[in-house]
Amino acid sequence: MSSLPHRSPSQSKSLEVERISAWSDLPWLMHGFSTRPGGKTMVYNPDEGAGELNLGFTTADSRETVLANRTLFLSAVTQNAIRPLVTLKQIHSAIVRVVSRADAGDEALHKGDGMMTDEPGILLGIQTADCIPVLIAGRKRRAVAAFHAGWRGTLKRIVENGIGRMRLEFGSRPEDLIAAIGPGIGACCYAVGEEVRMEFESQFSYAPELFSEVYDSNPIKEKYPLLFLTARAPGHSNIGPALHLDLVEANRRQLLDAGLSADNIFIQGDCTSCHRDRFFSHRADHGFTGRSLSVIGIRK
Repeated sequence: MSSLPHRSPSQSKSLEVERISAWSDLPWLMHGFSTRPGGKTMVYNPDEGAGELNLGFTTADSRETVLANRTLFLSAVTQNAIRPLVTLKQIHSAIVRVVSRADAGDEALHKGDGMMTDEPGILLGIQTADCIPVLIAGRKRRAVAAFHAGWRGTLKRIVENGIGRMRLEFGSRPEDLIAAIGPGIGACCYAVGEEVRMEFESQFSYAPELFSEVYDSNPIKEKYPLLFLTARAPGHSNIGPALHLDLVEANRRQLLDAGLSADNIFIQGDCTSCHRDRFFSHRADHGFTGRSLSVIGIRK
């Protein structure tokens, strides 16, 4: 596994693009992960008085504002040469599509959660607000792919199966692929139910390594423990550790199982819930939030 020095920001009025610095020696490859500051959106944090870079068509934000934000972001990614953008109607599925310039536009034309292309001049964009974005590039065959991996897509092996599709469609060899796992909710903040652990254990032999029990650090509970006593029998109280899932590690393991070298897997590493000043987070913002974009493409 390779981790960063990962920040090499491109700025336009405080707009920053997260990039994988190790990919800078591939001049034909365009990529970037958006951050929260630097856009024209004012609806999610109006008290701050600074615009945010919402890149998803949400009900709270205007279409015109989102399109202006996308222009800012894509210009920063491509160094002012705006490229056609392909997005999907993401449905937490295992659907992966091969796309082309005909699929580009302001609106997503197809449902799915993964896409790939070997056509130069377009960008593939995955929207997230806690889920894990995974970008993949083939250094020899020059094909690229982008995946949206929430827990449901991860459970369905969207990344692992997507790499298999790249081999079929483009002749990509896993040993020639490089992958970047972008900003997403970390194991530190991603509490899930027992039913999620059961589903993962039914699919992955390494599932126990993906889950941890985390005790809530509540200063009131620590100071006044008697206030939180219950009359329920031991083992039936809802006081206890929360179950946390490591989606980043889950997708790293899928990349390894698909044949990628650990040295060719780069992890951006920031938790979107911990760093809501820099990223949109559905959980930390209690559902009222914008969307980030993670993009990849082949330069003409």
